[in-house]
Amino acid sequence: MGRYKRLLGYLNPYWGVFGTSLAAAVVASVLDGFTFALLIPFLRVLFEVGSAFADAPTAVERVIDFAAGRFVGQGDQSAALRNIVVVILVAVALKNVAGYVATYLATYIKEGVTRDLRREFYAHIQKLGLAFFQRTKGGQLISRMLADTEQANLFISQGLQAVLRNGVLILVYLAILFALSWRLTLITLLLAPAIALVLKPIILRVRELFGNVAHERGELTAIMTETVSGARLVKAHAAEPYELRRFTDVLQRYFKKMLRTQRLAILASPLSETLGAGVFVLLLLVGSWATLQGQSMRPEVFVAFVAVAMRLLPPVKLLAQFPSFAEMALAGASRVFEVLDRPPDDVDPPGSAEFSAVERNVVFKDVWFSYRDGEWVLRGIDLTVRCGEVVAIVGQSGAGKSTLVDLLPRFIDPQRGAVLLDGVPTTAYSRRSLRHSLGVVSQETVIFNDTVLANIAYGEQAGADRDAVVSAAHRLSTVARADAIAVLDGGRIVELGRHDELVTGGGFYQKLYEVELAAGF
Repeated sequence: MGRYKRLLGYLNPYWGVFGTSLAAAVVASVLDGFTFALLIPFLRVLFEVGSAFADAPTAVERVIDFAAGRFVGQGDQSAALRNIVVVILVAVALKNVAGYVATYLATYIKEGVTRDLRREFYAHIQKLGLAFFQRTKGGQLISRMLADTEQANLFISQGLQAVLRNGVLILVYLAILFALSWRLTLITLLLAPAIALVLKPIILRVRELFGNVAHERGELTAIMTETVSGARLVKAHAAEPYELRRFTDVLQRYFKKMLRTQRLAILASPLSETLGAGVFVLLLLVGSWATLQGQSMRPEVFVAFVAVAMRLLPPVKLLAQFPSFAEMALAGASRVFEVLDRPPDDVDPPGSAEFSAVERNVVFKDVWFSYRDGEWVLRGIDLTVRCGEVVAIVGQSGAGKSTLVDLLPRFIDPQRGAVLLDGVPTTAYSRRSLRHSLGVVSQETVIFNDTVLANIAYGEQAGADRDAVVSAAHRLSTVARADAIAVLDGGRIVELGRHDELVTGGGFYQKLYEVELAAGF
């Protein structure tokens, strides 16, 4: 229930539009019922039962007489029939105008809520730290922001359509049916809960299955994103067949889970329609018997009752489908809210100090860090970099090089120890000021969909000339001129020195250097 309430909270900016849509739906529903109720005077005049309205009219006939009696009951038989047809045409035209307004405004609300939810999602992930992005597949995030927000808003769109238009329509038809025969209508209402009880277990299962489908859709998006962004690497290794197999495997899982889910979701509609038809047949039998026995219902009233009851089935069917749509929506909403509920960890508290420049040194003091509990990526790092020095960080893939450098602009913060800038912990400074003052050259080449000038000036960042330089080197040939080289292995600094010292020292650095030399780097 909490998720329903949370989704409805996104309607708050649209209550005015919502009210107008509801009013238009009510008008359309009343006019729709009014056109079917006109069958009573039409049949009386057509079969020359008497005047357009009986001497002891039903409540429905009294409403028609009040609204259009002076047009419907005028003239001879031909004129009266013509007038009734004209009134029906006018009512149908006005009903469709009101229906158009209701549907358009419902669409406006649905698209507005989708826009707001996507913006909130995008703004929130900007406040999450780098650790979150390294644990989460980019394709899964894209799927949640695009597909899952759209799916979540099925609750808004289908809810507005089913609950507003069809719900109001059902209320109008029930009012007409009650006015025509309260006994037959009570039979309908007593049997209706049976439909809901039969559908309930199906609906609960559909929610669970749609959650699984959403996960597989995210996996598809993730593979597609990786393959497109890494197209050069895929082609360089002739890995197209492997990637196709990987994509096909996930696609087949998605296909099977979607079919399994839809098999249940689709079942709800024919099942509810069959049960509704059973109720309708029962009404026909009881109503026919009452009419033949001359009890309470005149023939033309019974025909109108049957017509309205038949007209009642489609909106009841659509309304019965709403729980399935709602469960689909909640499956998508759960994946969106799962991200939105993560506390922001890349934002600065009020009053954070502004960083300007390093004057003396950068010190890593007993630094520990892990992306997952118990899996330490950095272990007790101690390193001092003085102003004007260039220190290279080298090691095998996964040794912790990028993680160590990410501590400086506070993409991540140490879980033990501290990174000190002139003796002040980085955590004392705002992230924004650190990132504006530090120059970061990533190993990943990203070109934004903008002008060349905008890409060059991106972020307007510039580093100070006197700042210390810490470089995470991925090829040893680039670090020979560094003032010092820190060699990482298993998250620890195992060697520290200059290139000419380490390359002949018989340690881990020499082994790395010889491997690269043999590979031709």
